[in-house]
Order: sequence, then structure tokens, then C-alpha cells
Amino acid sequence: MTDLLFIRHGETDWNRQQRFQGQIDVPLNATGMAQAARVAERLAADRHDALFSSDLQRARETAAPLGAAWRMPPLALPGFREQNFGVLEGLDVPTIQARHPDLWQRWLEHRADFALPGGESLRQFHARVMAAVRELAAAHAGARLAVVTHGGVLDMLWRSAHGLSLDGLRACEIPNAGLNRLRWVDGALKVEVWADATHLAEPAGLSAQAPLPAAGRDSSR
Repeated sequence: MTDLLFIRHGETDWNRQQRFQGQIDVPLNATGMAQAARVAERLAADRHDALFSSDLQRARETAAPLGAAWRMPPLALPGFREQNFGVLEGLDVPTIQARHPDLWQRWLEHRADFALPGGESLRQFHARVMAAVRELAAAHAGARLAVVTHGGVLDMLWRSAHGLSLDGLRACEIPNAGLNRLRWVDGALKVEVWADATHLAEPAGLSAQAPLPAAGRDSSR
């Protein structure tokens, strides 16, 4: 058995703009940096055996404060990157609708075997993510591991743990900087805690501060 804590990266400007990030390197915005700090505060006394992150900038920036708190430099794992959206990466929804109306309509069908030009299908993406999980769990059997990753990756984990089809819309909430605790037992995932964002709640008496929203579903991931 291996305990796995998956953390979604903090907010980026592209999240707010509903712009497809995919595998483009996008930095955290000010809210995202504050969310990353809250994650580190929440978990400072709950040190895990190892800390990993996707190799994309928004995940590495989210992992950095936690790594400092644990005195444990995060190790980058490309297998936990976001899905590759091919020709749609870097575009917001109105631009996609104007430039690629046919692709947009096919994207909205959310079919497991549909791949955008230059991108990954959900089935290919799922296979990559699960291979990364299996490899990590096998290399660290019995350990407690933390991984900073992306919304799409977490969607694949949720579907795997619940035996859900890869077709169709996401069926779970995945807040930016949310905590998701799973276990790898006998070659399968089990969800223990999902979408825990209590550390992002605005502290009492600080209503004048900028809010720290836990962004829900978004296509930019």
C-alpha cells in the first residue's frame, strides 16, 4: 500500500481567462502564489516521505513553498503533466469557437478516443497518468508521497478510482490548490479525501484581503 497526496496547482491568469494551458508553461498569478503558501502552511507539520511535481511551471511553483517547509526539493515527473491539447493550447474559448468551430464541437462531445491535432486523446492521457502512478507506487511501496499536478490528471485518477468511463464530462470538483488523498492498494486506487480546500478559506477578520478562490471546473486545467 502507498499513500498518495495529489495537489492541484494554484491559480493562473489563464485559468481565469478559460484559456487552454495544456503543456504550455504558465506561471501562477498572485492568487496562485498565495494558494501555494496556504498549502505549505496546511501541510508543514505533515511531512511526507517524498515530494514530486509535474515538470510544468505552475506545478513547480506550487510545490516550491511546500518543499521549503519540508526541506525537501520537489522532484519533477513529466508523467504527471497536463493533457496535451495540441492546436488549441494557448487559445481561449471565444478564439477556439471562431478559428476551430468543428474541433470545438468535437471537443464538447468528450469522447475518449478523440485527439485534437497534435494532442493526446483522453485514453492516451489516462494511460500515461496511470503508468506514472504505477511506477511511482512500485518505487515507493509503503511510503507517503505528495504530488503536485493538474486538473486533468486528477480527473483521470478520480475516474480510475471509481471505475468510470473516460467518455463524458468531469464528474468531480477539482479546486486549484486542493488536497486529494488516495491510496494505491493491490494495483488499484482508492479515494480517501477529495477536493479538500479548507486551507483556502478566508481567515476570520480579514475580509478586506484579496480572496483566495478555490477554482472549480475549468477547461484550461
